[in-house]
Amino acid sequence: MGLFSNPTFRSIRKWTFRIFLGFMLLSFLWVLALKWINPGTTLLMISRSGDKTLLKQWVQLDDISKNMQLAVICGEDQNFCQHWGFDFKAIKSAAEHNMKGGKKRGASTISQQTAKNVFLWEGRSWLRKGLEVWFTALIELLWGKERIMEVYLNVIETGDGIFGVEAAAQNYYGKTAGKLSKNEAAHISGLLPCPRTCGLNSRFTSRRAQVIYYSMTRFGIELEYLK
Repeated sequence: MGLFSNPTFRSIRKWTFRIFLGFMLLSFLWVLALKWINPGTTLLMISRSGDKTLLKQWVQLDDISKNMQLAVICGEDQNFCQHWGFDFKAIKSAAEHNMKGGKKRGASTISQQTAKNVFLWEGRSWLRKGLEVWFTALIELLWGKERIMEVYLNVIETGDGIFGVEAAAQNYYGKTAGKLSKNEAAHISGLLPCPRTCGLNSRFTSRRAQVIYYSMTRFGIELEYLK
């Protein structure tokens, strides 16, 4: 009797296939539901909370300054409006850079960061990377760019115990996210690579904010997904 005709093997294969299909269906429905339901506390927020109170406040995309939306595109993912979740040119460039050694460079898009922040846990593994690809594809398919941007700007870590740009705007500048200037938005975007350790006025954040501000001025204020 061959392996593939073994009853135990066939049973395992059948249940593996059913579990796989079940996961695909449930994850599809989960992502579809979050097209209209705002995500609550994410796994990242839970891991950061400890015994501290997190600062976060959900706001609609229309209540977030276009300066802030443009700043994260210029700072995190300049091809956000064009790609379908993955920037393959950036991935190739990062891979070539990392092969040379030195400081590692990532190529995660805003869509990928949103998928990780909303659906996944912290850490690095092939399983997590595979799930990131799956959920990124789903949100691109089911949400669209506006919803991805809205969720991203509300769940992104913007400081030690601070999540979302509304909480960041109020904590750093004493104003709502809808009133952020180009310079203020550039500084918030500038600290996203290291929100807990860099600080809004650190040398790293200030230098990065200058680059982002220049990109915002050159890129213009018109966002393709708002046309």
